[in-house]
Amino acid sequence: MSTASRPAQSLNFALFFFAYYGYVGVFSPYASLYFADRGLSATQIGILMSLMQVMRIFGPNVWGWVADQSRRRVLVLRLTSVAAALTFCGMFVGQTFLFFFALMVTVNLFTSAQGPISEALMLSSMRGDLTHYGRVRLWGSVGFIVLVTLSGYALDWQGIELMPWIALLMLVMVTSVTFSLHEEPATQHAQQPNSVRELLSRKSVLSFFASTFLMIAAHSSLYVYYSLYLSDMGYSKSVIGLMWSLGVIAEILFFFYQAPLFRRFGVRKLMLFSLAIAVIRFLMIGWGAQSLAVLLVAQVLHAATFGVHHSASVATLQRWFAGSLQARGQALYISISYGLGGTVGGLLLSACWDTFGARWVYVLAAIMSLLGLIAAQLSYRWQDEEALA
Repeated sequence: MSTASRPAQSLNFALFFFAYYGYVGVFSPYASLYFADRGLSATQIGILMSLMQVMRIFGPNVWGWVADQSRRRVLVLRLTSVAAALTFCGMFVGQTFLFFFALMVTVNLFTSAQGPISEALMLSSMRGDLTHYGRVRLWGSVGFIVLVTLSGYALDWQGIELMPWIALLMLVMVTSVTFSLHEEPATQHAQQPNSVRELLSRKSVLSFFASTFLMIAAHSSLYVYYSLYLSDMGYSKSVIGLMWSLGVIAEILFFFYQAPLFRRFGVRKLMLFSLAIAVIRFLMIGWGAQSLAVLLVAQVLHAATFGVHHSASVATLQRWFAGSLQARGQALYISISYGLGGTVGGLLLSACWDTFGARWVYVLAAIMSLLGLIAAQLSYRWQDEEALA
């Protein structure tokens, strides 16, 4: 493996991803418990937690445009990180639903900038060579699993009131790391499109985003309902925690060893493979959850359905959204996939759960993955046609 393309700021990016996804690992699982402790109803808590997804629809595009237009991505990352930490302090004094609603909108508006801009900065430093991408990006997964695990023990020991302190600590760490990052000029590509609008007029690009939208919508069956589904099946909380940990560990291992796999098989084959495996994985969960062995295998497949898919998506985006369009490309990916896909997927799967039952949630997720596979195949076919034109 070549070391020439290793980013000069690898350590800083690793620390950033550790802290940022560590914050997600603290806040996402435990914020609902904190809101409940403040006396909010289940409906109010559901609305507040949904704002994390809703703000990912709008926020990344706003900040991606600001970062690319200003050509000062590090400055935008620093300002939004400072603002996120400062506004999060309101979590300690809030008592009413309206206060927490305004707080969640504001905090998530600022944190929604951090994922796409940090990825764009790292990709710029790699100059299009993704050899070391996985080994840097895996520290986000490490941060998530470390913080979700340690926070669980800490909250059992000290109570849920400790949650915002741990989350704030991670946001402060995010902010401090941004002051160690420096701007690297975005590489201009000879055939780079003039605008995002021009790219979005291409069938291949639209079909790619349709595929990622469907894939993340399908994964809402895990992010929203997996723990509840396993609990209803009679599994203990310790087993449910084991399943989540196993999935993240599999994801980390893939990120570490992904470079030779991409060199051998290429982006296209791995992208289509990840979507096909997703169909199988969701059917295994839906129809084989009574078997612990089936569930274990299904969780190991998270390496393919998340790890492979994410890296293949980033590599695909690099073909189109390079240079001065990089931050907006990452922002569109986050907004369309995790924002719209996560929100719409959660709503559709919720209706499926209420109407047809829990098992059919995963059948619908498998169908979404299959449609995503078809959209990806169409995208690659149209890319071939565009290359010949």
